[in-house]
Amino acid sequence: MYRSMEDAKRPRTALAGPYGHPFHPIAVTIPIGAWTSALVFDVGALFVQPPDFLEASATWLIAIGFVGGVLAAALGLLDFLRLHQGDPAFRVAAIHLVLNALVLVCWGVSFYLRYYGEFADSRSWTVVSDVVLLAILGVSGYLGGMLAYRYGVRVATEATQREGFDPAQDSPRPDPHGRQYKT
Repeated sequence: MYRSMEDAKRPRTALAGPYGHPFHPIAVTIPIGAWTSALVFDVGALFVQPPDFLEASATWLIAIGFVGGVLAAALGLLDFLRLHQGDPAFRVAAIHLVLNALVLVCWGVSFYLRYYGEFADSRSWTVVSDVVLLAILGVSGYLGGMLAYRYGVRVATEATQREGFDPAQDSPRPDPHGRQYKT
């Protein structure tokens, strides 16, 4: 196995999650869920009178998503630092990182503008901005999936994965690096 590929599978620190189970993919569910819910509330605000409670809820969901996004970004950065510059996985991860940073900054600006009432007279603009940001996030998520499922970044080796499918394994079996795993 290539050295850079092996490095990409191993955490640099325990904060990134254990081998074969990174924390970044878990953390991204917070901003994705919060920001998708904010879109639902913004669309609802177009049809409900008075829309104040839905607008306020969307604003706070964006704040929750922003905080979760900062956490996810920090964890993703730990995974990114395991990649070697020049590898195709590094290039994809760099684009993934830039898109996510862009989205995170834009949601932060959206929260600021909403919190201070700048979007009060433009409810349709909030929906448009939500859709555009979620579309960019979707492209970035596609690239994140490519990193995990195509390039195997922070995914256990095939030898380790095989343990989940081999019924003959009833005793601990070493992985290629001498660690013992029990199925």
